[in-house]
Amino acid sequence: MVNEQIVNEFMAKVQWSAGIDSVSGALAKPTKSGHHNCEKMLLGTHRVAATTSDTCNRVYIRRKVERSTDPSAKELRIRSRFTEVGAAVRQRAKDLMQINADQAAFLAQRDTAGGKKTMKAYLWKVCGDAYDEQHGA
Repeated sequence: MVNEQIVNEFMAKVQWSAGIDSVSGALAKPTKSGHHNCEKMLLGTHRVAATTSDTCNRVYIRRKVERSTDPSAKELRIRSRFTEVGAAVRQRAKDLMQINADQAAFLAQRDTAGGKKTMKAYLWKVCGDAYDEQHGA
């Protein structure tokens, strides 16, 4: 009980305006371009676990961090794969010749074990598998 009182004395309380129940994610963050650059990131979280406490909101401040090392070859491959698969997903989602077949295949796998629950997740899987097969991954 004493420890809980001490912790509560030093923890900031967050009270949101009317109509805002909770906030989760970056509220303000530094930009890469330097335009309106702020030095710190303001991050809000909302805990939804069962608890007796009604203070489930937290706000954290994180200083801007500069990367100290160059990206590794593996990281560059991962970035390249993400870029190419993302482009393939966008292109395939607009391809009128494949939309009906993709929708039918998506619906067929959606309710199976390991099936993707959204069309976008399904397209990422299909295009990712195609990329991996093409690049021998």
